[in-house]
Amino acid sequence: MIETNLSKTSSFFNSADSYEKSDLILLGVPMDYTASNIPGSRFAPKRVRELSYTLENYSPFFDDFIDEKFYDAGDIVLPWGNTDKSIKFIGETAKGILSDGKKIVSIGGDHLITYPVVKEYAEKYKDLVVLQFDAHTDLREEWNNEKYSHATVLKLIHDIIKKGNLYQFGIRSGSKEEFDFAKKHCHIYKNDVYEPLKKVLGNLSNKDVYITIDIDVLDPAFAPGTGYIEAGGISSKELLDSVSLLLSESNVNIVGADVVEVCPPTDNSDRTSAIAAKLLREIIIGMAKNKK
Repeated sequence: MIETNLSKTSSFFNSADSYEKSDLILLGVPMDYTASNIPGSRFAPKRVRELSYTLENYSPFFDDFIDEKFYDAGDIVLPWGNTDKSIKFIGETAKGILSDGKKIVSIGGDHLITYPVVKEYAEKYKDLVVLQFDAHTDLREEWNNEKYSHATVLKLIHDIIKKGNLYQFGIRSGSKEEFDFAKKHCHIYKNDVYEPLKKVLGNLSNKDVYITIDIDVLDPAFAPGTGYIEAGGISSKELLDSVSLLLSESNVNIVGADVVEVCPPTDNSDRTSAIAAKLLREIIIGMAKNKK
């Protein structure tokens, strides 16, 4: 059983009652100290859970129900403003869950929360593949003189997984240096998600795959509630279709996922939180069906 301090003030709808009996664990990670534009993603785990109660328990994408296919463990209690200790606590929590033979779906928080989780996954799955759906490359060496940042997270991840195992979809912003690095060391697909994802599915056959979704991969018309809005993004339908496509592949072992960078304080009419809740429903159902 995980020992890290967890706080459970709300729960995603239709969560099971038992951690021990669940193979899939939902985890809130309310950290946004590295937000360099608009903070507030620390409020997303709570708000996304609340919006989950507006959803049906049935997914037409998967022709299945979410009912008790996962356990919501609550939010990790983090030392406010202390990035190094927060990374440590997040990693310890992920390690505990993985050592219990379970898989994790996380709700951020800013994108940095993905790094300590993936670091623990990479220890368990030696040939781990990471799929990033995002507006930004996030491949900087540092941001505002900080190594650990939402803007450096995929460079940190690149450096701990095998060469060629990072795929980036929907990218439409970053420095020239980041794009040059991505072209040389990653699989980068600018602007689009669904069509390039279809083309690389064969490469993912029999691989252990982690999915990280920065909500700003969506156009601001669909997801205004995020810290760094970036025009020219994909539609919510394309993102849902992409997630459905990926999770429907029986030969691809989806071992973990996260949805990050939802920012409720800037979210008009809860549009972004509602999309995130629906994404999580599909991910949970899809991972349960995909289970190996």
